[in-house]
Amino acid sequence: MIKKFKSIEASQLTITELMLPSHSNFRGKIHGGHILNLMDQIAFACASKHSSNYCVTASVNKVDFLNPIDVGELLTLKASINYTGRTSMVVGLRVESENIRTGETKHCNSSYFTMVAKDEHGKSTPIPGIILTNKDEIRRYARSITRQKEGNHRTSRFSSETFVIEDYLPLLTESNAKIELSE
Repeated sequence: MIKKFKSIEASQLTITELMLPSHSNFRGKIHGGHILNLMDQIAFACASKHSSNYCVTASVNKVDFLNPIDVGELLTLKASINYTGRTSMVVGLRVESENIRTGETKHCNSSYFTMVAKDEHGKSTPIPGIILTNKDEIRRYARSITRQKEGNHRTSRFSSETFVIEDYLPLLTESNAKIELSE
């Protein structure tokens, strides 16, 4: 029997990991792919904890690397359920680095992972909802709904069947592109 609703706090997670030379490029900065891997792991753990099921990543919404992360820094990832649908949930992630010597912290990125709960047969399975207890939680939930609607609109607007080239040519006049249509 599925619990109908859970508190957000019940599945929130924080992990901290030391960034090692094996995670870096030749300039001593941590590879973005390593950070994405850690983000996916904590999103999985948070979603699985909320749903009490194995979860898979359905989509990742915008990852902007705001500040570089150096070898020797502590990386802290925080995950929280922002939205619940019938079988899916949006996990909000925040990534920060900390210089061990100076104590300086940097916000490195924030992102939103949509995770889907799966049953033992690999089928999507219903999940508990979340209990919203303050303005920030309601804001995050509403932002997830809006982002979903905007994503659907963005996808349909640029589908090859409905795309109208004349509507977008003015956007390209000031860009670093040269148009040589063969049609």
